Amino acid sequence: MNPYLERLLFSCLLGASAAAANAAELPAPRMAERSAACVACHGKQGQASSDGLFPRIAGKPQAYLYQQLLSFRDGRRVHAQMSYLLAPLSDAYLNDMASWFADQHVPYPAPAPVKVTPQVLAHGRQLVMQGDPSRQIPACVACHGQQLSGVLPGTPGLLGLPRDYLNLQFGAWRTGVRRAAAPDCMAQVASRLTPDEVTAVAAWLASQPVPAAYAPASAHLAPLPLECGSAK
Repeated sequence: MNPYLERLLFSCLLGASAAAANAAELPAPRMAERSAACVACHGKQGQASSDGLFPRIAGKPQAYLYQQLLSFRDGRRVHAQMSYLLAPLSDAYLNDMASWFADQHVPYPAPAPVKVTPQVLAHGRQLVMQGDPSRQIPACVACHGQQLSGVLPGTPGLLGLPRDYLNLQFGAWRTGVRRAAAPDCMAQVASRLTPDEVTAVAAWLASQPVPAAYAPASAHLAPLPLECGSAK
């Protein structure tokens, strides 16, 4: 493992152990202290770090963050470090953590340069905005909102995420490493995309600047194109 990642993981594990030991004693105002293990990997206030494998969690819908924490702890998402960190923590503790990060609204950095052809970006944009109805691939905006900012209560925004992270998540859904509440709509979508399409979608999303007023929409404007357990 990269020495930097080893130090980072060690820091995270230490923070989680301390947090778990003191969970019952920490009042809500001390959530910043509780989050020390999280920000070691996910950046200050959850705004992400320069490492493309740790996503931004600041400002995501509370219900989405809570479900992801439960999924890591309970094995629906497979990630050894996250599972270890969260194993001793209660539902209430995870809910408090999710609420705190959902309330963190910090500026997004400019997108990193994406080295793909204009044709790849155009293909990615088409899939994000229009999908491919002939193959039952819905547009990303149909579920994640017209501004791709997510939709309450539990659909996350897609802008401001690193390209490497997006690619990994599509792969995780295709292989069953990442699962969500049934029916798992993202697993269905990921299974219908080719590797080249995943590359195009991830590249286009990662290349887009995030608007200044970027927050989850209050509700979907139309019925979802697929039944999705995680959106309930």
